[in-house]
Amino acid sequence: MKALDELTFDNRFALLGDAFSTQVLPEPIAEPRLVVASESAMALIDLDPAEAQTPIFAEIFAGHKLWQEADPRAMVYSGHQFGGYSPRLGDGRGLLLGEVVNDAGEHWDLHLKGAGQTPYSRMGDGRAVLRSSIREFLASEALQALGIPSSRALCVIGSSTPVWREKRESAAMLLRMAQSHVRFGHFEYFYYTRQPEQQQLLIDHVLTLHYPDCADAEQPYLAMFRAIVERNAELIARWQAYGFCHGVMNTDNMSILGITFDFGPFAFLDDFDAHFICNHSDDSGRYSYSNQVPIAHWNLSALAQALTPFIEVEALKEALGLFLPLYEAQYLDLMRRRLGFTTAETDDKQLIERLLKLMQPGAVDYTLFFRRLGDQPVSEALNLVRDDFVDLAGFDQWALDYQARCTREPGNADGRRERMHAVNPLYILRNYLAQRAIEAAERGDYSEVRQLHEVLRRPFEEQPGMEAYAERPPEWGKHLEISCSS
Repeated sequence: MKALDELTFDNRFALLGDAFSTQVLPEPIAEPRLVVASESAMALIDLDPAEAQTPIFAEIFAGHKLWQEADPRAMVYSGHQFGGYSPRLGDGRGLLLGEVVNDAGEHWDLHLKGAGQTPYSRMGDGRAVLRSSIREFLASEALQALGIPSSRALCVIGSSTPVWREKRESAAMLLRMAQSHVRFGHFEYFYYTRQPEQQQLLIDHVLTLHYPDCADAEQPYLAMFRAIVERNAELIARWQAYGFCHGVMNTDNMSILGITFDFGPFAFLDDFDAHFICNHSDDSGRYSYSNQVPIAHWNLSALAQALTPFIEVEALKEALGLFLPLYEAQYLDLMRRRLGFTTAETDDKQLIERLLKLMQPGAVDYTLFFRRLGDQPVSEALNLVRDDFVDLAGFDQWALDYQARCTREPGNADGRRERMHAVNPLYILRNYLAQRAIEAAERGDYSEVRQLHEVLRRPFEEQPGMEAYAERPPEWGKHLEISCSS
């Protein structure tokens, strides 16, 4: 394991030049202190976890110090926001400090969020607040633990620097990591500003560094776009299967790698509601839970439009046509596993759709239902969850069909329980748990953030003494207003 001063930098994105980013130094925040750090994220760059306890750790990730090899840059991009095109966005409060290479040869972007004003800050102060930094940290690490591709979060650094949102809050910085921070909006920016040479550089950069397997294809750019479609189909299938709502699926928040990216007013479903809107600012419900699939397809269409100078339109349309079938296959496979099935039957899709329709009016807890369904033998488990449903006659018929389906599965009851618990989490990042940790942190107590992070690292395992983190939320916890403000 390495110390902070032993990390190796290879700043490949910076080499693309000033058309792609602007060199900016971080603006330090006052009295930096470590709020929370992720040992598993630190391990990705071979960083010794003991480094988090050193004074220089907080100083670096609060903008006070910088590696000599770092080349901090604010990236420029555009994007469709709530359906309307914004021609020039960019890193308004974040900086790509550089790319670290680990001993396995993997590159990881170090991106400091909340680092101060950049040329792309518009009217903003370039700061992130403690609450949003904690939320993104917890979400990044929780999704990864669930098997949902995500950017990672190395640490949150708190401070005494005041910032104003709806009220006075404290500034913080979040160090997030990904193997690329290139977004759909990067391609849109160079397409709509008519910079084909720069767009060519960007496409080749992404192809060579992030999709090398596509480079030898007969049409490398088309092969890369197909791979992006495939990755996003799998990502959205995992979001839907586990009840994750992103909240701001603008094209500038969509990663070219097909990972969960740029967390804002996200939420996991508590009570199942297909029309749930997690973003208080989303008046039309554009980014509701049920709309995430068509919006992902729409965003891929926007990316395809930006690639039309390099890929034939008909080929792009054909590749886009793969999204829904790939999504449906992935989603159906995940939901079969959540129900304890290891085989596939033609009526499984209908069985799943009937279950979700029954869940809707009963406000059934989406996470705990699947967990409890695997806790006991089938008949006992069905009796256990039955009282959560409003349409008891409908549930009873579903239960009979589900039980019959289970009898056609190989294996015994113990094997079924083990299989289901391996894919059905007991612990998820509920909004009220995050809010409770944030409120303690705002009082200077970081123990709850760290405890919640520790619990969420192992979402499928029963953790003695942590039963409170697996309970249904109180009513107030189901109705927290989360907006884009950070």
